[in-house]
Amino acid sequence: MKSLRLAALPLLFAALPAHGAPDPYAARIARVLKATPLIDGHNDWPEALAEKAKDARWTMDLTQLDPKQYHTDIKRLKAGGVGGQFWSVWVSADLPQVQQVKDTLDQIGMVHALADRYPRDFTLVTTAAQLRAAHKAGRIGSLIGVEGGGQIDGSLAVLRAYRGLGAAYLTLTHSRTLDWADSATDNPGHDGLTPFGEDVVRELNRLGMLVDLSHVSEATMLDSLRVTKAPVIFSHSNARALCDTPRNVSDVVLQQVAANGGVVMVNFAAQYVSEARRVWGADRSAEIARYNAPPFGGLHIGDPRGAERALAAWEATHPEPVATIGQVADHIEHIVKVAGVDHVGIGSDFDGVGDLPEGLSGVETYPALLAELMRRGWSDADLAKLVGGNVLRVMEAAEKVSSSLTPLP
Repeated sequence: MKSLRLAALPLLFAALPAHGAPDPYAARIARVLKATPLIDGHNDWPEALAEKAKDARWTMDLTQLDPKQYHTDIKRLKAGGVGGQFWSVWVSADLPQVQQVKDTLDQIGMVHALADRYPRDFTLVTTAAQLRAAHKAGRIGSLIGVEGGGQIDGSLAVLRAYRGLGAAYLTLTHSRTLDWADSATDNPGHDGLTPFGEDVVRELNRLGMLVDLSHVSEATMLDSLRVTKAPVIFSHSNARALCDTPRNVSDVVLQQVAANGGVVMVNFAAQYVSEARRVWGADRSAEIARYNAPPFGGLHIGDPRGAERALAAWEATHPEPVATIGQVADHIEHIVKVAGVDHVGIGSDFDGVGDLPEGLSGVETYPALLAELMRRGWSDADLAKLVGGNVLRVMEAAEKVSSSLTPLP
């Protein structure tokens, strides 16, 4: 019987002409994705379903959803040629950490439910071999990424429990600095990792979980790279040389990632892709603060309609810059220039961001990005590394390290 993956290829072909990709690229892309699973390092669909659909998410049909509400559904995953997905089980870093644990378990349950309800489409996996087998069977290998160290509530026991439930990586921080690690988007407290933070990295190595350094400060990145025995990942981060946000990765760190054997999986969020979009967002936030600054300084304190009119007038004269699929390709190529083609991957952040680049509107659009790289002269062998070969290698290396740290009796 023809596999579901092969059956989905006509959908993949159909997705390409809408983005101006000629048929020769479609045929090449189909060959690459048949041989190597396209593995996305970060998709927030479980949390998006929890936020928007509430309890209906457990029973609603996930085959085809409104593209105005979701970047992801089963039909579009097949059209995009997806072979493996790290599903983010994110919860707000502002919640008490005990509540974060409870909500994380709920999100993990949603990933399990995907595989239970749609066994012909998804298979829950934890190893590279299992992911390859799922892809060969025409199913999407589903992995779990815990997106924030606060979600372990300072407990290695909780981390071990997550691994037992199938978690494949831990993002060391999200938006807040923790008692044991500094975030990229909060005030630093430790100049990187504390001794307990180093223990978290070591325990991730022992468990065979990947150390994810997206969202962490540069000092935390460098400390983690010093401590880890296994290659690291950045599940959804870009090149800081092209977009100067601390959420992205500097050339100094990219060189360390190459030495470590890790992989940086490129994010599609417009504010991390386009420097002009990043600056515009900061300027817009400053305007909002200027209109509403408490207690007496805001130009429109006590006049919310006036503030709305003023912001609309500012936006009319300061249009939002548009990020492009070409800029995403630029980030990929910069990482290759600095770290090498063995150290780059894809980590879209679909369903976790608002603004996306033109041409990358949802999970059906990965072929358009691959076609853009083919137009730039990328070989099939290098594309195979980008789409999944590199992260499979990192997973296999982490499994080998885990085996060396926990030898069988």
